[in-house]
Amino acid sequence: MKRAIVIVIDSMGIGAMEDCAQYGDTIECNTLCNVAKYVNGLNCPNLYKFGLGNLDNVKSIDKNPNAIAQYGIMKETSKGKDTTTGHWEMMGLILDKPFKVYPQGFPPEIIDRFIKETNCGGILANYPASGTKVIEDLHKEHEKTKFPIIYTSADSVFQIAVDIDIIPVEKLYEYCTIARNILTDEYNVSRVIARPYRMIDGKPTRIGALRRDYSVEPFKDSTCDIILKNNGIVLGIGKIEDIFVGKGISHAIHTGGNTEGLEITLKALRNELNLDELKTSKYDIKTYDKEFIFTNLVDTDMLYGHRNDPVGYARAIEEIDSYLPEFMNAMREDDLLIITADHGCDPTVKGTDHTRERVPILIYSKNITPKHLENINSFDYISERIKAWFNI
Repeated sequence: MKRAIVIVIDSMGIGAMEDCAQYGDTIECNTLCNVAKYVNGLNCPNLYKFGLGNLDNVKSIDKNPNAIAQYGIMKETSKGKDTTTGHWEMMGLILDKPFKVYPQGFPPEIIDRFIKETNCGGILANYPASGTKVIEDLHKEHEKTKFPIIYTSADSVFQIAVDIDIIPVEKLYEYCTIARNILTDEYNVSRVIARPYRMIDGKPTRIGALRRDYSVEPFKDSTCDIILKNNGIVLGIGKIEDIFVGKGISHAIHTGGNTEGLEITLKALRNELNLDELKTSKYDIKTYDKEFIFTNLVDTDMLYGHRNDPVGYARAIEEIDSYLPEFMNAMREDDLLIITADHGCDPTVKGTDHTRERVPILIYSKNITPKHLENINSFDYISERIKAWFNI
């Protein structure tokens, strides 16, 4: 049975796109290289073996003339710089029109309808903000009023934060479902995000394991759907199921952070997961002859990129690197591993939003010839490689 594994290091861009200014970014944006420069070099011996240092402008990792993987840089075709846009394009879905953003906050017709349909009584904030700062600034008022905190960013997101000791997490998810139903059609918001937190040691702390993303549904079948229709299964690890609204995902497991995501991916490679326990409600597949493992590692983006923490970002990359030998040892002759990213989020530049960047791609298998992959002009290169690997 052939397997393909895609690991997305969320937001690990590798240089500004030519059109970055249209998205409010500057040519200096380069998440990977700027992080590496900030910490005076990354300790990534396994990514070095894969050839990451052979890519443009990566001065913190030595070039490797004997790289064991195929390596290159991909440009994004779709209009946008967010999670949904990047992941969808990897699976063959190209967006000609970007999702709408709300740099001045959401208009009254959205907020008024949200308040009415949720019966929440009112909301706090309604402006672009860093998630950690906005809950720090407004927690006391949230505690007093019991109103949810609504905020956005430069990306197409409607984020709802509540202290789950004040408003139960089930109620938060209900709020998100209602918002998702509102923010379609002309409002065209990519994701509604549940941001649960609670007070820990006197400080409001987000609970990553309970975060949920409510994405707009894909507009047509993705490569995930195509794999399912060709006698395969698709295992989504992390927020993959949320990004695709369950469409094309036959098995799924949510994670609380990178370490858990890496461990689960390793167990999947070792066939140590009980797949029957991970089946999603949309699909009931009893036999299959191909398996696609799709993992998102969110900490680089959520914990470090958006919080302007290049040191934490570097440590997260190094943790991912440390798992690669175990991944390779668990891989069979007919396994294909792809490591990439979905956009940028440079923690060394002004602001806390995503950045419009190219992304690295590293492809490893025991049966492919290492080489430099040139002129990759769309993330759906990944889709084509996977379909070719599965002979679809």
